Amino acid sequence: MNEILVLYYSRQGSTAALARQVCRGVEAVRGMQARLRTVAPIAVTTGRIDPPVPNDGPPYANHDDLVECCGLLLGSPTRFGNMAAPLKFFLDSTSALWLSGALVGKPAGVFTSTQTLHGGQESTLLSMMLPLLHHGMYLVGLPYSESGLTDTRGGGTPYGASHVAAVSGHGELSETESALARSLGTRVASLAERLQSRE
Repeated sequence: MNEILVLYYSRQGSTAALARQVCRGVEAVRGMQARLRTVAPIAVTTGRIDPPVPNDGPPYANHDDLVECCGLLLGSPTRFGNMAAPLKFFLDSTSALWLSGALVGKPAGVFTSTQTLHGGQESTLLSMMLPLLHHGMYLVGLPYSESGLTDTRGGGTPYGASHVAAVSGHGELSETESALARSLGTRVASLAERLQSRE
């Protein structure tokens, strides 16, 4: 396994833009590849509605993507300080993987986007970490040795990469936001590579 799953949900394009930068960071690590996936939107009803797979963009993720990859980067816009429902719906369906321990010992990181500067970025990142901890994954953040964390005027936290749309627009990442997203991808891929070399 030399692939890192970059799994995200995006409505306005900001989280998708972060995901693309995260993929670049993953692929900066020699021998590692990014597997870009998204999740299907869900309707606000009591029943599940499976929309058709779109003609363009990344495919919808399935449980095999989680099993086959040696690491995970998870992204979501914030919804009232929490991850978006489509991503949580997907994660809630992974109990069989939890029972089998399929994700134990794999590294993972998280990223998010908000409309405003104080729109719940850090609580959203923490909400995405909780199921990953239950799966026994190693969480990877961004250390303050990344100069962008102290220089940023938009997104960027020690908990993970982020974007503030009100500062530069939906899907238009600042240079700092892009650099931090790439760094997060590189950190997760580097740890995955080191863990594999010890097996």
